[in-house]
Amino acid sequence: MNVQLAGADFLLICTNTMHKVAPQIEESINIPLLHIADATAEVLVKKGIKTVGLLGTAFTMEQDFYKGRLKDNYGLTVLVPDEEDRKIVHNVIYKELCLGNLISSSKAEYLRIIESLASQGAEAVILGCTEIGMLVAQSDTKITLLDTTYIHAQKAVEWAI
Repeated sequence: MNVQLAGADFLLICTNTMHKVAPQIEESINIPLLHIADATAEVLVKKGIKTVGLLGTAFTMEQDFYKGRLKDNYGLTVLVPDEEDRKIVHNVIYKELCLGNLISSSKAEYLRIIESLASQGAEAVILGCTEIGMLVAQSDTKITLLDTTYIHAQKAVEWAI
């Protein structure tokens, strides 16, 4: 509410996982919230992508606040890694990337997981954690990667202008 009182036109939550509380935040403000999943979904829809892989924290990959929004609001099919690979993705985020550690074996695991999602039908993969872009880049794989940090920031600039 303080951001709104200070004169903000809209609000961003600059992390994917914390969008878990987006509904509660939206209920307590009178300005729009630029939801990171909506910004990402708009790019997917514009590209004609119907089936997408999702990487992120366990919360983002397993709970419905993100993938459910993509499915329910945009008709997208969202694939996530299997349980063991979700643990790898999650642990690399918290035990390495959040600490600024970029480890080549972790990058290889992420690329393996991305390829696995592609083999299951993912036409693109959402890098649904703001730190994942530090580890893997579009130049590392042929499958389209969607960096939510970049997409969210671009959309925020559009809204601001």
